[in-house]
Amino acid sequence: MTGSPHLRRPATLASLAAELGVSRTTVSNAYNRPDQLSAPLRERVLEAARRLGYPGPDPVARSLRTRKAGAVGLLLTEALSFAFRDPGATGFLEGLALACEKAGTGLLLVPVSPEHSDVDAVYQAGVDGFVVYSVSEDDPHFQAVLQRPLPTVVCDQPSGVQGVDRVGVDDRAGMLALGRHLSGLGHRRVGVLCMRLGARRQDGPADLDRQTGSTYSVQRERLAGLRDAFDEVGVDWADVPVHERFEHSEEAGAAGAKALLDARPDITALVCTSDLLAIGALREARERGLRVPEDLSVAGFDGIPEAERIGLTTVRQPFRDKGREAGRLLLERGDRNTSEQVTLPTELVEGTTSRALRQSGEFFSGW
Repeated sequence: MTGSPHLRRPATLASLAAELGVSRTTVSNAYNRPDQLSAPLRERVLEAARRLGYPGPDPVARSLRTRKAGAVGLLLTEALSFAFRDPGATGFLEGLALACEKAGTGLLLVPVSPEHSDVDAVYQAGVDGFVVYSVSEDDPHFQAVLQRPLPTVVCDQPSGVQGVDRVGVDDRAGMLALGRHLSGLGHRRVGVLCMRLGARRQDGPADLDRQTGSTYSVQRERLAGLRDAFDEVGVDWADVPVHERFEHSEEAGAAGAKALLDARPDITALVCTSDLLAIGALREARERGLRVPEDLSVAGFDGIPEAERIGLTTVRQPFRDKGREAGRLLLERGDRNTSEQVTLPTELVEGTTSRALRQSGEFFSGW
């Protein structure tokens, strides 16, 4: 059976132009350059297109002709769901989407796993430029991005890549302020729960070599800021337990806090390098019967909405502004051939999960 003779083939640009008695350029302009046509003529073209079933210009053919894909690629070295469940990534994505909307361009998510080296998704992405969201310095997908002759903007990490724009915060200074806040409250026996320090999965204690050799510069800088703060008051960093969690979730925070508190039940403050980890740590503290902040002070980093709701002591950073700035750097680049580095401000939030250390039944009042 060859099909019904009554079925009409979809109209093409050429057949639509012939039907209307206009040039193919006129039909094309009705879709791509409407300012070139009068309103009545454009409406006549579009009405005929609807009537004849013309779907509009082929976007693939158009991209080949203009050499523009009309989309920004967002590289995430995480599962796709990460962009919609991680509060920081969600805020960043919102800001980037707003910048794309303003420029009239699309946004293509390119999620890849940090544990796999297949880079085909990067090479095959039909985009006009890349925004890279927080990847390690040796990530193969990021190296694949750099091999493509397209403008690229990094958010957070890696830092210091020659010829690549970057937007981020001063993670070291932000964590230094948090560490000074806790040391000023008298805390000397502290523990640290940090996000992943390398592409290889590891959950557990992280020694100084792993901390300083981390390929994730954000974590490296946050740990360095804490180290600076407690070094100021004579705390030997070698005595500070640092535990690492590969996954970034409340569950990982709870599991990490359990392992750390089992190993060092004497700590009086637990510093987490993200709010999600800190929220999980708070859950573990409650399950252990520890009062926060009376028995244990807990602090995070990020300033996500849930942290604000529960009164977490943290360092707030502007995720949505990061997304906006990343979009601006990429979409308003023009003919600029020098890289820009944008550092946005952070803010220490002194919440209700930290307090002065008790000394002999009284509040600590300073050293």
